[in-house]
Amino acid sequence: MDPRPTLSRRAFVQAAAATAGALAAAPSLHALAPRARAGDDPPPIPNEIVERVMRERFGDRPIRTGHVELDMPLSAEDGRVVPVIVASDLPMTPARHVKTVHLIVDFNPDAHLAAFHLTPAIGRAEITTRIKMKRATWVRAIVETSDGELWADYARVSVTLNGCG
Repeated sequence: MDPRPTLSRRAFVQAAAATAGALAAAPSLHALAPRARAGDDPPPIPNEIVERVMRERFGDRPIRTGHVELDMPLSAEDGRVVPVIVASDLPMTPARHVKTVHLIVDFNPDAHLAAFHLTPAIGRAEITTRIKMKRATWVRAIVETSDGELWADYARVSVTLNGCG
């Protein structure tokens, strides 16, 4: 007779399901990229491409920090699929709402990576997507309201494997 305890198939499946559930409920182990805080200075404009994008999209309107949260990993293992969440606590009413969310990645071949156009019908200004990144750089999430205000959050993200090239 074998003295080792046996594990039935049913007990194994139950234990595996319990472990998966516990892991899914646990807080994420991925560190988030450092973010700007309200009142912080934005990262410097690194080159003429980003300067042109900013000038064409926003003119000389001030871009303030706050009301926007940009969540990204501190280090992206694969630049081809970098997760991004942009959320804003600004109102989404017909009178005043988030009109556009811009994603600008400083050293990507196309710095103005995306613009998401929203309406008050969406209810909450939140975008979840994945982007490609060429190298370690600043990512800028800039929110434009229906009355022309600009709000932003910034994250510096390192990229292990180049996703743009």
